[in-house]
Amino acid sequence: MGINTTEKNNVIRIAYGTNENQFGDLRIPDGKGPFPVAMIIHGGFWRERFDLEQMNKMAEAFTAKGIATWNVEYRRVGQEGGGWPGTFLDNAAAVDHIRVLTKSYPLDVNRVITIGHSAGGHLALWLAARHKLPANSMLQTSEHPLPLKGVISLAGANDLEMMHDIHQWTETLFGIVDNPTRDLLGGKPNEQANRYKEGSPYELLPIGIPLVLIHGSLDVNVPIGLSEHFEKEAIKEGDSITLKIIPTAEHFKLILPETESWLVLLESANTLLGNKH
Repeated sequence: MGINTTEKNNVIRIAYGTNENQFGDLRIPDGKGPFPVAMIIHGGFWRERFDLEQMNKMAEAFTAKGIATWNVEYRRVGQEGGGWPGTFLDNAAAVDHIRVLTKSYPLDVNRVITIGHSAGGHLALWLAARHKLPANSMLQTSEHPLPLKGVISLAGANDLEMMHDIHQWTETLFGIVDNPTRDLLGGKPNEQANRYKEGSPYELLPIGIPLVLIHGSLDVNVPIGLSEHFEKEAIKEGDSITLKIIPTAEHFKLILPETESWLVLLESANTLLGNKH
């Protein structure tokens, strides 16, 4: 283990950068490997008060099923360097760091997927789409981004302009001044058009790898219409995409292994990774 690595209760915490929020928790299944990898990205509308701990149960459940997990933290809005562009750059660095991890741990770099919830769902899709960024984009950090086998977005905020407008309507109707997307990108769509274009998976379609969207019908945090809207456009652009709707789930049930959505999530991950069910 390196100087920036600690281990506790079979969870290996590894830094992928120098900032205190640039780290991930690696969990490795029992056995010899090499194991497929799911990079897990937490949500919380990209804000400081939410962290990777909320994804621990999911990470443990996947690891118990033979899938190594890389549950990552990143700089968030409210922290120095968070928001644009730091939140995006950190996630790009974290997924590319899997190449480094394979030098010390039994991981299969050719079988990696990203799984994200809510704001993390947005980031999971964006990581797969970043090869579409303009060459002069400040988010373009690698000529060879780590190839992914697929993406699972759980109630993801996958169209940033639409997510901004949803909160804008809330402000107009109820006087609640709270727009996480505006805070992430530093302005409204008409003020930061390039940021919305480069930071939104919807604007970067087609992505070119298999995509799975899982959304609960009862979700009031990220309306299911976002996933339906994204699916429609992705199909139009020629992407391979599947939308799986959980009729009894709200926003947070999707990340809990003891709920009915877990089997849908596990089956989706195994399919993307080419695992035997």
